[in-house]
Amino acid sequence: MNYKELLWKLLNAVLVLLVIFGIKILFMGEIVPPYATRTITVSAEGKTTVVPDIARVSFSVVTEGKDPKVIQEENTKKMNSAIEFVKGTGVEAKDIKTSNYNLYPRYDYDPKPLSGSQTPYIIGYTVTQTVSLKIRDLEKVGEILGGLPEKGVNQIEQVSFDVDDPDAYLNEAREEAFTKARAKAEAMAKMNGSRIRRVITFSEGGGGYPVPMYFKAEAMMDGGRGGAVAPSLEPGSQDVTVSVSVTYEIK
Repeated sequence: MNYKELLWKLLNAVLVLLVIFGIKILFMGEIVPPYATRTITVSAEGKTTVVPDIARVSFSVVTEGKDPKVIQEENTKKMNSAIEFVKGTGVEAKDIKTSNYNLYPRYDYDPKPLSGSQTPYIIGYTVTQTVSLKIRDLEKVGEILGGLPEKGVNQIEQVSFDVDDPDAYLNEAREEAFTKARAKAEAMAKMNGSRIRRVITFSEGGGGYPVPMYFKAEAMMDGGRGGAVAPSLEPGSQDVTVSVSVTYEIK
């Protein structure tokens, strides 16, 4: 046997060993997945109480008449007066937004049409302008609602209390949930002679953002008669919960 034949045989033997060793590693990796028998999964819930810190108010000025230009001017004058009043209570311009402006005709029908079919005809126009507010000082809500009708506002569609930064409250509940999960896992592991090593996986479920609390508009407008009423509205509170599931490696 010459030198070249010996070298080729040695190389072939090394290649065979490498292939066998690689297959063995792959086979063992499939049969014994990591952490399959050394984990513990626990669930926990965190809760925090949310107190609304802003109020949202939506109100409108509705004006009717036969001349669209005249009623637009009248409507604008009333709405500008209402907005100036709102600003005077401390609401900043960035928290005041015109959310709707609509001018449309009003129709009627001839009660005794000569042709036998009723043809609609315009009897006037209606203009509606709606403004939405974000009120950060909750002590001003009653004052604003009570003063709007005096400025020409004849519709208050919505009053709600909300949270300006709901993520902060969710993070509080989430932190509490994970703290409880860790404590529960450590207690269970200790009872069984084990120790927690690290987090393998985790997930979150349930919970959600705080839900705004709404009030009916009828309570703000004195039964629809337009009288100035300063209602006492309480924002209240509610609980926000977050549930988590955590899988730990134990040793």
